[in-house]
Amino acid sequence: MTARVTVHAEARGAALRRLPSVDDVLKTDAAAVAIERFGRTATVAAVRTALDETRAAFRAGGDAGEPDVSSARVAGDALARMVADAQPAVRPVFNLTGVVLHTNLGRAVLAEAAIEAAVTAMRRTIALEFDLSTGKRGERDTLVRDLLCELTGAEDATVVNNNAAAVLLVLATLAKGREAIVSRGELIEIGGAFRMPDIMARAGAKLVEVGTTNRTHPKDYAAALNDRTGLVLKVHTSNYRIEGFTSAVPARDLVALARDKNVPVVDDLGSGTLIDLTRFGLAHEPTVAEAVAAGADLVTFSGDKLLGGPQAGFVVGRRDLIQKINRNPMKRALRVDKIRLAAIEATLKLYRDPDRLAEKLPTLRHLARPQADILAQARRLQAGLATAVGEKFDVTAAACNSQIGSGALPQETLPSAALTIRPRAERGAGRALETLAKALRDLPVPVIGRIADGALVLDLRCLDDEVGFLNALASLRGGADGLA
Repeated sequence: MTARVTVHAEARGAALRRLPSVDDVLKTDAAAVAIERFGRTATVAAVRTALDETRAAFRAGGDAGEPDVSSARVAGDALARMVADAQPAVRPVFNLTGVVLHTNLGRAVLAEAAIEAAVTAMRRTIALEFDLSTGKRGERDTLVRDLLCELTGAEDATVVNNNAAAVLLVLATLAKGREAIVSRGELIEIGGAFRMPDIMARAGAKLVEVGTTNRTHPKDYAAALNDRTGLVLKVHTSNYRIEGFTSAVPARDLVALARDKNVPVVDDLGSGTLIDLTRFGLAHEPTVAEAVAAGADLVTFSGDKLLGGPQAGFVVGRRDLIQKINRNPMKRALRVDKIRLAAIEATLKLYRDPDRLAEKLPTLRHLARPQADILAQARRLQAGLATAVGEKFDVTAAACNSQIGSGALPQETLPSAALTIRPRAERGAGRALETLAKALRDLPVPVIGRIADGALVLDLRCLDDEVGFLNALASLRGGADGLA
């Protein structure tokens, strides 16, 4: 045994002595390609790393045999690492999860008009905080204020980087050191375990809960209103529903109660929509204009959910309160940049033509897409997917249900269609599906589906690019038979 160890130690030592120098590796064709693409400094660092890893792997290799320690192999390893590292972390994917507004996949896909506006803002100097009529300093909110007021009926409007920031800013402005009244049934938690009570605490407001989880009455609010009240907060429970023996106070009734005490009512719509969704065959969701018309002093809502724009948070309502909010030093910390403002403006302008909105706004186009169209698409793609995944899987086109996502209409589903993939062998079926799902995520353009009821389901509601999807699947062919 001792002699064997000695032999292997001598072999490893000889191999390590054959490792090329950094200069030798840099003379190879692969290194020349790396230097041309990534620069000499980065290439030298990658070569050193490849040499270190080769050295470490061989020392730990035991009886694995002698490795290839040629300059070409080391250079190839370094180039491969650099190519992999150069891939962007922010990558496009095919969202076939069945959730249209998927928070983990970036929520709304922007309209072409918004993309063009954002690109212009990136490429050109723009009048961001510059009043072209006077030649003096202006306000960036002016770029979208009039549009927001036109579409909502509000007196004034301001914009921050998301709706949580909008609520935080409103609370910090109107209720810091004061009481904020909210129904116990509306103390929501949004994604990432962010809870309304925590936001209130950070804003310096004292939470006053009224009512119970399932029932809150006008008298509960009336009893809580006092000289220490900063605001009454109405929260639209857009990401859950409480059913059965329930009671809630509409915003219009809260306004009547609070006005006698000169206390503002803030209606947090969460997702928020600027148009009645029933015209697209969807369930009704309270619109911002409806909340303003009901008398809410301020209304907050999101930009990247049902509105279909970039991430943003809007506050619309009474001019005196909006001006007070804009004087809060936190406003500057929460403001949006020129790129998002350009995209917001372009998105809002699409709402001036509601009859053609679904044609131009991807979110509404996906939500309003008929099941028959999606099922026809599934049948067109069925054979291509079957070829890509191989003979160990059955691929069928079938009806399914999609979800809107991002806390909007949580109980509503949309009739849709999917390609379902099932392993033909029962043994190890779960592992086969997980392996296939991983292989689809590893494609140059990842395909993201969901595993449900013993199948990998690819809901096609959000698939706009059939050719791109089939091209992505082409990378799966050849190795697919080994997936199961």
